[in-house]
Amino acid sequence: MSARTGFRSAFRRWRADRPFWGGLLLALGGAEILLTMKASMKVVLHVGMQGLAGYLLPALMLLLGLLILFNPAQRLFYSITAVLLSLGTWLTSNLGGFFVGLLLGVVGSCLAFGWLPDQEPRRSRRQRRNAVAAG
Repeated sequence: MSARTGFRSAFRRWRADRPFWGGLLLALGGAEILLTMKASMKVVLHVGMQGLAGYLLPALMLLLGLLILFNPAQRLFYSITAVLLSLGTWLTSNLGGFFVGLLLGVVGSCLAFGWLPDQEPRRSRRQRRNAVAAG
């Protein structure tokens, strides 16, 4: 039991030091768009650059999502690049993975951009009420 509790608390500390949900949503958006692509790579290479961009943009979204998770110091550059790539999938990848991947990418990028590393964790409403009642 203590090993599991130790892992959970270590994961929570790791997650608190980075824009976790933004990076995760961005990576999931890129993966979803990649999964909705139906053509094989042979067909894409014959189609040309437009078909290749259909695979390249979501692969870069997936990569940027992982970079946001594991290198949060550069989150501003990664998130601005990722939102542009997410919007580019509208044209290149089945309307951005039928809107799901596009929305996941844009929301994840915005969450990563807006994350503030030095901000104190929010207190729950119950904690605030108890502090007011005690003080």
